[in-house]
This record gives sequence, C-alpha cells and structure tokens, in this order.
Amino acid sequence: MAGTTGCHRLSLQWAMQALRIWELNHVAVHVRDLEASMRFYGEVLGLPPIDRPDFGFPGAWYALGDQELHLIHDADYTPAARTGSHFALLVESTAAAHEELTARGLSGIQAPAPRPDGAVQIFFRDPDGHLIEMVSAGR
Repeated sequence: MAGTTGCHRLSLQWAMQALRIWELNHVAVHVRDLEASMRFYGEVLGLPPIDRPDFGFPGAWYALGDQELHLIHDADYTPAARTGSHFALLVESTAAAHEELTARGLSGIQAPAPRPDGAVQIFFRDPDGHLIEMVSAGR
C-alpha cells in the first residue's frame, strides 16, 4: 500500500492472518415444510444426511463435499420473489444431472446452457422456491 508505514503494514498483515478465511463451511436455508425439503435434498438430490446437534428447533443437515447444507424449519417462512440469489453445486456433467433429476420426477429444470467461461449450468428450485444451480466444467 502506498503511504503506509512499516509498522502499519505489519499490523495489517497480522490482522489479515488473524482473519484468514479457510472455506465456506455451510449454507443455511430456511424451509417451511421440513419433511418435504428433507425428501428433496435427501432423495431427489441424493445428499447424505449428517448428524445435527439439538438446537431446540427442528432442522436437518446434509453433506456437500467438505461443506454442509443446513435446513432450518420456519413454519412462517414466506418465499420472496428471487432472481439471482442461489447456491451452486459442482457436478461432473450437467447434462447427466438434468437427465437424472428429470428421471427422479423433478420438473422445471432449465436445460443445460453454457456460461461465457465455458462451464455448463442448469437451474431449478427446491420446494420453498430457493434457486439452485448445478455447474460442470465446459466440455
């Protein structure tokens, strides 16, 4: 940084190390119907359930590679109109994922489409309307 003293630069470096972010640990999603969401994420998407501590309110956790998906039951949850808020799941082939999700009864899946960087993506919604992307490297 231009104009910083050596002492300031060292304190900034220490602060950056103290705040080092390792990875995204989990994504939490509020859901109105926990059972329907558990069927969707567990059976339709095939995510493996993992142990969840007792927080005193209903929910479910699923493994997402080294990260986790946390479902939080909220009977009063009202889906808002969303356009860009979403999370993306990396898959080997979006074409194969599209075919398998369709075979599992999921409807409303966007056809595989390339991004400008060559990756291929599909989009669909969970039972509460949360937008989910699946993405694969371009082929």
